[in-house]
Amino acid sequence: MYSRNFWFPEVFNDFFDNNNMAPARATAPAINVLETPSGYRVELAAPGMRKEDFDININQDGNLTIKMENHRKQEEEKSHYLRREFSYTTYEQTLILPDEVDKNKISARVSDGVLTVSLPKIQAEEQKVARQIGIE
Repeated sequence: MYSRNFWFPEVFNDFFDNNNMAPARATAPAINVLETPSGYRVELAAPGMRKEDFDININQDGNLTIKMENHRKQEEEKSHYLRREFSYTTYEQTLILPDEVDKNKISARVSDGVLTVSLPKIQAEEQKVARQIGIE
Protein backbone atom coordinates (compact mmCIF):
# COMPACT_ATOMS: atom_id res chain seq x y z
CA MET A 1 0.00 0.00 0.00
CA TYR A 2 1.23 3.50 -0.78
CA SER A 3 1.42 6.46 1.56
CA ARG A 4 -1.47 8.84 2.01
CA ASN A 5 -1.77 11.75 -0.39
CA PHE A 6 -1.37 14.92 1.63
CA TRP A 7 -1.93 17.18 -1.36
CA PHE A 8 -5.53 15.86 -1.72
CA PRO A 9 -8.21 16.49 0.87
CA GLU A 10 -8.58 13.45 3.15
CA VAL A 11 -11.90 12.43 1.57
CA PHE A 12 -10.03 11.55 -1.66
CA ASN A 13 -7.72 9.11 0.14
CA ASP A 14 -10.61 6.71 0.73
CA PHE A 15 -11.53 6.99 -2.94
CA PHE A 16 -8.04 6.10 -4.19
CA ASP A 17 -7.45 3.42 -1.53
CA ASN A 18 -10.66 1.61 -2.46
CA ASN A 19 -9.84 -1.95 -3.60
CA ASN A 20 -13.46 -2.53 -4.61
CA MET A 21 -13.17 -0.24 -7.64
CA ALA A 22 -14.02 -2.13 -10.84
CA PRO A 23 -11.08 -2.42 -13.23
CA ALA A 24 -11.21 -0.11 -16.24
CA ARG A 25 -10.89 -3.11 -18.59
CA ALA A 26 -14.39 -4.16 -17.54
CA THR A 27 -15.93 -1.19 -19.37
CA ALA A 28 -16.67 -1.07 -23.06
CA PRO A 29 -15.67 1.72 -25.44
CA ALA A 30 -18.36 4.25 -26.26
CA ILE A 31 -20.31 3.48 -29.44
CA ASN A 32 -22.56 5.69 -31.57
CA VAL A 33 -24.96 4.51 -34.31
CA LEU A 34 -26.29 7.10 -36.74
CA GLU A 35 -28.96 6.52 -39.41
CA THR A 36 -29.08 8.58 -42.58
CA PRO A 37 -31.35 8.19 -45.62
CA SER A 38 -28.56 6.32 -47.45
CA GLY A 39 -27.28 4.10 -44.63
CA TYR A 40 -25.97 3.75 -41.10
CA ARG A 41 -22.71 4.81 -39.49
CA VAL A 42 -21.23 3.08 -36.44
CA GLU A 43 -18.58 5.03 -34.50
CA LEU A 44 -16.51 3.31 -31.82
CA ALA A 45 -14.16 5.18 -29.48
CA ALA A 46 -10.71 3.66 -29.99
CA PRO A 47 -8.04 6.04 -28.67
CA GLY A 48 -4.50 4.93 -29.47
CA MET A 49 -5.64 2.00 -31.62
CA ARG A 50 -4.45 1.36 -35.19
CA LYS A 51 -6.21 -0.38 -38.05
CA GLU A 52 -4.12 -3.51 -37.37
CA ASP A 53 -5.82 -3.75 -33.95
CA PHE A 54 -9.26 -4.40 -35.48
CA ASP A 55 -10.97 -7.41 -37.02
CA ILE A 56 -14.33 -6.55 -38.61
CA ASN A 57 -16.43 -9.19 -40.35
CA ILE A 58 -19.89 -10.46 -41.16
CA ASN A 59 -20.45 -13.69 -39.19
CA GLN A 60 -22.33 -16.79 -40.35
CA ASP A 61 -25.62 -15.30 -39.09
CA GLY A 62 -25.15 -12.15 -41.21
CA ASN A 63 -24.34 -9.93 -38.21
CA LEU A 64 -21.49 -7.42 -37.99
CA THR A 65 -18.74 -8.40 -35.53
CA ILE A 66 -16.17 -5.85 -34.39
CA LYS A 67 -13.16 -7.15 -32.48
CA MET A 68 -10.55 -4.81 -31.06
CA GLU A 69 -7.30 -5.97 -29.48
CA ASN A 70 -4.20 -3.98 -28.64
CA HIS A 71 -1.44 -6.04 -30.30
CA ARG A 72 1.42 -3.89 -29.05
CA LYS A 73 3.49 -5.28 -26.22
CA GLN A 74 2.61 -3.62 -22.95
CA GLU A 75 5.67 -2.10 -21.34
CA GLU A 76 6.08 -2.31 -17.59
CA GLU A 77 5.01 0.92 -15.98
CA LYS A 78 7.27 2.20 -13.23
CA SER A 79 4.98 5.08 -12.39
CA HIS A 80 2.57 4.80 -9.53
CA TYR A 81 -0.91 5.57 -10.87
CA LEU A 82 -3.59 6.68 -8.45
CA ARG A 83 -6.18 5.56 -10.97
CA ARG A 84 -5.71 4.21 -14.48
CA GLU A 85 -8.46 4.03 -17.10
CA PHE A 86 -6.53 4.27 -20.40
CA SER A 87 -6.61 0.59 -21.21
CA TYR A 88 -8.69 -1.32 -23.71
CA THR A 89 -6.90 -4.60 -24.23
CA THR A 90 -9.65 -6.61 -25.91
CA TYR A 91 -13.21 -5.81 -26.91
CA GLU A 92 -15.79 -7.57 -29.08
CA GLN A 93 -19.22 -6.35 -30.15
CA THR A 94 -21.75 -8.01 -32.45
CA LEU A 95 -24.38 -5.83 -34.11
CA ILE A 96 -27.49 -7.30 -35.70
CA LEU A 97 -27.76 -5.70 -39.13
CA PRO A 98 -31.09 -4.63 -40.61
CA ASP A 99 -32.10 -6.45 -43.80
CA GLU A 100 -31.78 -3.19 -45.74
CA VAL A 101 -27.97 -3.01 -45.26
CA ASP A 102 -25.94 -3.80 -48.40
CA LYS A 103 -23.47 -6.23 -46.83
CA ASN A 104 -21.23 -6.18 -49.92
CA LYS A 105 -20.54 -2.44 -49.59
CA ILE A 106 -19.66 -2.14 -45.88
CA SER A 107 -16.46 -0.17 -45.28
CA ALA A 108 -14.43 0.91 -42.24
CA ARG A 109 -11.69 3.38 -41.33
CA VAL A 110 -9.81 4.53 -38.24
CA SER A 111 -9.08 8.23 -37.76
CA ASP A 112 -8.41 10.45 -34.74
CA GLY A 113 -9.13 7.66 -32.23
CA VAL A 114 -12.48 6.68 -33.74
CA LEU A 115 -13.32 3.55 -35.75
CA THR A 116 -16.06 4.40 -38.26
CA VAL A 117 -17.97 1.61 -40.01
CA SER A 118 -20.21 2.68 -42.91
CA LEU A 119 -23.24 0.48 -43.60
CA PRO A 120 -24.93 1.62 -46.82
CA LYS A 121 -28.57 0.72 -47.42
CA ILE A 122 -29.58 -1.32 -50.45
CA GLN A 123 -30.69 1.14 -53.10
CA ALA A 124 -34.01 0.00 -54.54
CA GLU A 125 -34.29 0.76 -58.20
CA GLU A 126 -37.06 3.22 -58.80
CA GLN A 127 -39.40 2.24 -61.59
CA LYS A 128 -39.90 5.00 -64.09
CA VAL A 129 -43.54 5.95 -64.25
CA ALA A 130 -43.31 8.10 -67.38
CA ARG A 131 -43.43 5.92 -70.49
CA GLN A 132 -45.14 5.58 -73.85
CA ILE A 133 -48.12 3.23 -73.86
CA GLY A 134 -48.65 1.33 -77.06
CA ILE A 135 -52.08 0.98 -78.63
CA GLU A 136 -53.21 -2.45 -79.75
